[in-house]
Formats: sequence, structure tokens, C-alpha cells
Amino acid sequence: MPEQRVIIRQRRQRADGVVLLALLLALALGGIAMMAAVDISSLTRQRANEQELLFVGDQYREAIRRYYFGAPPGTPRILPASIDDLLEDDRFPTPVHHLRRRYPDPVTASPEWGEVRVGARLSGIYSLSEKQPVKQQGFTPAYEPFSGKATYRDWVFAVAANTGAVTFVNPDSASTPASGAAPTVPSRPTNRTPP
Repeated sequence: MPEQRVIIRQRRQRADGVVLLALLLALALGGIAMMAAVDISSLTRQRANEQELLFVGDQYREAIRRYYFGAPPGTPRILPASIDDLLEDDRFPTPVHHLRRRYPDPVTASPEWGEVRVGARLSGIYSLSEKQPVKQQGFTPAYEPFSGKATYRDWVFAVAANTGAVTFVNPDSASTPASGAAPTVPSRPTNRTPP
């Protein structure tokens, strides 16, 4: 009888060891799966922020163009002095709002933007983020120059120089276009009427 008890006890100990080993293995696999889910979630969030950056950048660029082409009759066309001028254009008896609100940078979640200037006038914006974009190709033709850029800071949303298309500049020399030519005022937008 005592021998049977010893055998039963040994079997229970082995079974307990196998259960513990299976539990540890399941925990390790669960941890790996959680890490993969966090990576996928982070990548999805970054892609959504990229899409939001393209939308917000277009909002600012179009607001600058509307400000320029929306000059009251008899006044010269000028670029805005600041983002505040886009929010409330006081060149008119009733202020005009070219931009609905001050959008934060979706990548940095900061209200601060890099500014592209022509003299003292605002001609575009760019993100201050040094993160590498997920999207490296497959842009619409208007944003094809964003292909292969190293950081979001290189995605510059500026008014066009004589063509109505997007002007691409080096943010480190914020008032000079990447081609090295002096920036000029934007051309008249196509398919749009001044506000």
C-alpha cells in the first residue's frame, strides 16, 4: 500500500509540473501576441495621423490661397502675416474666415507648426516632427514630391509659385524653395472663385 501512495504522489507531481510548464508557455505566447498587437495598433495610428496631416496641410494651404486671392477690390494681393490672419481677415468690413480653426499638428499633437515665409509673410506650413513617415510612395500627383521623404518635417504645404500647384521647400531654409529659386506669389487657383 505505501508503494501505491508513493507512485500516485509522483504522478501528481509530474502532472503538476506539466501544467505549470504549459501555463508558462501560454503566458509567453500571449505576451508575444500582445506585443504584435501593440505594434500593429501603433502603425495604424501613425497611418491615420499621416492622412490627417495631409488633410490639415491642405486646409492651411487653401486658406493661404483664399486669403491671397480674396483681397478686397482696389487693394493689393498679399500673403497673410500669420495664421491669425487666416482665422480672421480684417481687410473687409465684416471679417472673413479663411480657416475655420487653428488645427494642431496631428503627428506631434502640438499647436505649433513650422512656417514657410516670403519676407515677413506666411506662404506655407510644415510639421515639426522628425519621425519617419510610413507612407513613402503612392501619393496623389499633387503630393508626389513627398515620396521617399525622410521625416514629416519634409512634407511642406505651401502656396504655389506661378502654377497653382503645391510648392515644395526645404524647411531648414524656410523661405527658399527647394529648387533654389526665389519664391513668388501664388497663381490664381483653378476651378475656384475668390471668397
